[in-house]
Formats: sequence, structure tokens, C-alpha cells
Amino acid sequence: MNRENKKRKYDKKYFRTHPCMDPFTCKVCGWPVVPAGAGSSHRNHCPNCLYSLHLDREPGDRASDCHGRMEPIGVWVRKNGEWAIIHRCLRCGKIGSNRIAADDNPMKLMALAMRPFGSSAVSREEIRDMTVSMES
Repeated sequence: MNRENKKRKYDKKYFRTHPCMDPFTCKVCGWPVVPAGAGSSHRNHCPNCLYSLHLDREPGDRASDCHGRMEPIGVWVRKNGEWAIIHRCLRCGKIGSNRIAADDNPMKLMALAMRPFGSSAVSREEIRDMTVSMES
């Protein structure tokens, strides 16, 4: 084992400061995921189905014992205008967010963003009123 691999194995905060360049296969859809197309050095979810794995307690520490599947449940826009996916662990219920990647499926992202408008919790009239108020 070389020095870099040894440090990676034992240092809990290694992935906070070092890019994760390991390819992986998505546990949900089987998509082969490579970090090259992400536009970021921290690939943390599948670009096809947008699912993630619960690996961290704190970002980059890889200290979670859960390893449950993190379901994409919504999106939000950060102060700088960047989109992030909101994930909820199917095993323990932890909620977290991950920034979107350059190669994420745009149709899945838009479907996730539009999900609240398709639910019965918000009526069509309320949506119409909201969009009218945004125009002025």
C-alpha cells in the first residue's frame, strides 16, 4: 500500500481536501459513474438517477455506519444561484444536500424541481396566483 492510499484509509477528513477520483457503479440503477464528467472533483451521486449513498456524518469524513441509499427528494437554489439536490436516507432518515454536477440528467433535475407542483397539496389556482405575482 503506497503512502497516499494509507493516508486515505486512515485520515477521516481526507476527502474534504482531496478529490475523490474513484469510479463506482450506482447501487440503485447500475449506472457506471466516473468523476470525469462531473465538473467538480467531488462526485457524490449518480448522474442518471440522482441517488447517493449515506457515507458521511460530516462532509468528507466517510464516517457513517449507515450506508443507506439517499433518495433525491427535492432541489434548492443556493445564494450564489447554484442548484443543490436534497437527499433523504431511506434507512435512517438523515437529510442532506449535494451540489448538482455538470453531467446530471437534466430531465430528472427538472422533474424533481417540479414535483411540488404535481402534488395535490398545491392547487392549480394557487400555482396560477404565484406565477402571476412573480411577473409583476
